[in-house]
Amino acid sequence: MSLRRLTQAASVVVLLVLWVACGDYYRPVVNPLTTIPPSPSNQHAVFALTANAPGSPGAGMQIDVSGDTDVGEAHVDLPTHAALAPNDGRLFIASAGSLVPGGTDEFLSLSPASVLGGGLNIIDTLSLPAGSLPDFVATSQTGFAYVANFGTNSVTAINTSTDQITNTAPVGTGPVAMAETSGATAAPPKLYVANQTSNSVTSLNAADLSQNSVSGFTGAAPVWMVARSDGQKVYVVTQGDGQLETIDTATDTVTGSLPVGAGANFVAYDPHLSRLYVTNPVTHMVYVFSATGGANDTPTQMASFSFASGSTACPSGCSPSSVAALADGSRFYVASYQTYPATCPDPDVVGACVVPQFTVFDAQSLSLKVVSVPLLGGSPFLPNQYAVPSVASCAVTTPYVPGATRFRVFTEAAADSTRVYVGVCDAGVIADVNAADDNINNPTKGRAPDSLVLDLPAPAGVCLQPSCSQVASITAFSIAGNVITFQAGNSFVAGQTVTISGLTSYLNQVRLTVLPTGLSAAQFQCDFSHADVNMTTVSGSAIPSLPAQTPLFLLTGR
Repeated sequence: MSLRRLTQAASVVVLLVLWVACGDYYRPVVNPLTTIPPSPSNQHAVFALTANAPGSPGAGMQIDVSGDTDVGEAHVDLPTHAALAPNDGRLFIASAGSLVPGGTDEFLSLSPASVLGGGLNIIDTLSLPAGSLPDFVATSQTGFAYVANFGTNSVTAINTSTDQITNTAPVGTGPVAMAETSGATAAPPKLYVANQTSNSVTSLNAADLSQNSVSGFTGAAPVWMVARSDGQKVYVVTQGDGQLETIDTATDTVTGSLPVGAGANFVAYDPHLSRLYVTNPVTHMVYVFSATGGANDTPTQMASFSFASGSTACPSGCSPSSVAALADGSRFYVASYQTYPATCPDPDVVGACVVPQFTVFDAQSLSLKVVSVPLLGGSPFLPNQYAVPSVASCAVTTPYVPGATRFRVFTEAAADSTRVYVGVCDAGVIADVNAADDNINNPTKGRAPDSLVLDLPAPAGVCLQPSCSQVASITAFSIAGNVITFQAGNSFVAGQTVTISGLTSYLNQVRLTVLPTGLSAAQFQCDFSHADVNMTTVSGSAIPSLPAQTPLFLLTGR
């Protein structure tokens, strides 16, 4: 027999032996996962933090960009800030739950809906020491996250693979924001902390939280900060004296300071165009800086835009609150608002109100593109409604404290540049705006670019008032001048949303908002566009709706 045939015969025998030995039993091989699995689909997700007006309960919420839908919610006592793991495999949320009766301060690790399915899943909850009041999360390296604790003036390092606290270090008084260098350069990662109350910035080595000395920082009330994508610079906005300060991370030295006006509240970094966007709701200004160039590689101002009364961007005067830039480099968006403490200009809203505004700029020419994109559409808003009643808990608190609102409106762009989202605190919704513009990879589905797709309601809140649980029995109704009057014993309050049930087809399952006019224990009125109807005897119900929570912060998949 030839050597070739002997080899073939031997191979057959070996295969037969292996087959007989294995039988019908599977022999699983376990490969331990030492890191959080990545989730590419989460790059098409946006996450929101929401809270209830009195502070309990709050929630984390996941929005699917491609489907324009809410795909997951998770209960969080009092969310203050969130961050995504570098590979998008986990969502980390800080909760100052001790401000809620019966709650505790926590660090939560959640699996987005696309990882395990079945919604936004809380994987682990790590209790923090009493009184921590965590208010910021930073993470740019796999396996670790850092939490700023406003109540104990400290930063906690957490091993996100084991969900265990590994270290805690003291920082300045009132830490409210952090920025971590990514380690993209040869230098080890550092963590920078903005200490609002002590007017300082703390530099920590991420490995062991040992402290470095920061020289040259003189700003008052640092409130927000970002790191450049190469890790070489950190930019700090100071609210007290209105400066944009640049820190060189190699030397921990302030290399430049630019004026942005007292009251500045936010800075966004655009890594695609290497720009910085700063908003100032007090002076009604937005600034655009180049993050490359200038002496000592400090920012240089490219443009500024006024949102004051009489301006082109906002003729009636707006307070810009945040900025989102598209990754495709085409546009950036400014979320702003107007407040009316007594009389609302929108006839659909009585009393104090807030007008949210969304302005579009061309990023290449730095020119105004769209003055105002409507943000309110569909139920429960009326066809031409552009304002919403003011919600006391949505008023911005300065200086910030955990449990208060940082941003009355906040915007974030999807990673694929097809959508931009705006959390409108007073409205209880997250506006979903179509951003696809002449992009063959992102069809607009028949919608015009920079237009509202829909309003995604925040998770339902908790209402403890008697009016929230008492169904009103409707005995008659009439319509005059697009106002419907229901005869019904009720305990409703103005601004409350109710669902009508059991009446005619055009009224059945309609959600309406109770008006302050004509409200009594025996009747209530709502705006309703319809031809006049004389008083008609009927039998139906008005069912109170739970109030929507208030959106506080948005975060996009990377």
